[in-house]
Amino acid sequence: MRILVQRVTSARVTVVSDVGAQTVGEIRPDGQGLLALVGVTHTDDVDIARRLAEKLWRLRILDDEMSVSDVGAPILVVSQFTLYGNTTKGRRPTWNAAAPGAVAEPLVDAFAAALVALGAQVQTGIFGADMQVELVNDGPVTVLLEL
Repeated sequence: MRILVQRVTSARVTVVSDVGAQTVGEIRPDGQGLLALVGVTHTDDVDIARRLAEKLWRLRILDDEMSVSDVGAPILVVSQFTLYGNTTKGRRPTWNAAAPGAVAEPLVDAFAAALVALGAQVQTGIFGADMQVELVNDGPVTVLLEL
């Protein structure tokens, strides 16, 4: 499991469909929060999701070396299978390392649920949907979490 974390002052995920666009998750521009783009591979399990949630919860990347656990900053969780794209050959990425939806979706949900269980304010995108993500990266600060 890979979590690409961006410290943000605002972020929004919008789902685009035939009936229009709908915002499904948002960090409002009134402070700091974290956007967590979550990729899942074939060997991941619920324990890895839980351990990464705990790591993100305590990660000291907010102002004054604070963490979400210190200040209660919101987290926006969005599934992102392309984090496991392989670009070593040719010009077209392969997605073989990304877990299929039936495996990945419950693990993204487990990651978000583990954050909620720790006390985090969590909003999410919709797994497998056509999503548009807008953000204002603060710093900029971007960190890749893996175990």
